[in-house]
Amino acid sequence: MRIGILGGTFNPIHIGHLILAEEACFKLKLDKVIFVPTFIPPHKEIAPSVKPKDRLKMVKLAIEKNPAFEVSRYEIDSKKKSYSIDTLKEFRKKYGEAAQLFFITGSDSLKDLFSWKDVNDIFKISKFIVANRPGYPVREVPKEVETVVITPIEVSSEDIRKRLKEARSIRYLVPEKVRNYIINRNLYK
Repeated sequence: MRIGILGGTFNPIHIGHLILAEEACFKLKLDKVIFVPTFIPPHKEIAPSVKPKDRLKMVKLAIEKNPAFEVSRYEIDSKKKSYSIDTLKEFRKKYGEAAQLFFITGSDSLKDLFSWKDVNDIFKISKFIVANRPGYPVREVPKEVETVVITPIEVSSEDIRKRLKEARSIRYLVPEKVRNYIINRNLYK
């Protein structure tokens, strides 16, 4: 089995995440992609007004119609700082040695890669995949990292949060069910 693992804050999940997962699934011939929302990310601050359960629910709403996509509660349920190595070890236990794990991230992660906890173990447990992201050129890629080219979509969770604070539309930047969830719960105001 070939399993893609796409972690992140998903604060909120948007079409860029979904396009990345869809194209990586096709190009890497994955059986499935598992979205893993973080509880507390080690390299980012998350607005306390948006709870982990809200981010998890938005991911579920965004992927519910795609049979190749799943969501994992592992990091949310851990209730602690989320390190990729711990998640990968858990997935290795769950799926066994025969499964091929593909850890997928955006090119914006390359700049901090060697500050990650046990990054060399991450390379041993999984194939580390970096996808291009607008504004973050893919260059000086370590030998342990493979790249995948996806359709560049210039959208970010940060921009979506900013638009919401300014009472601007986020229609078409997030799936409609996610947009309704955000509006109904008055998130990111």
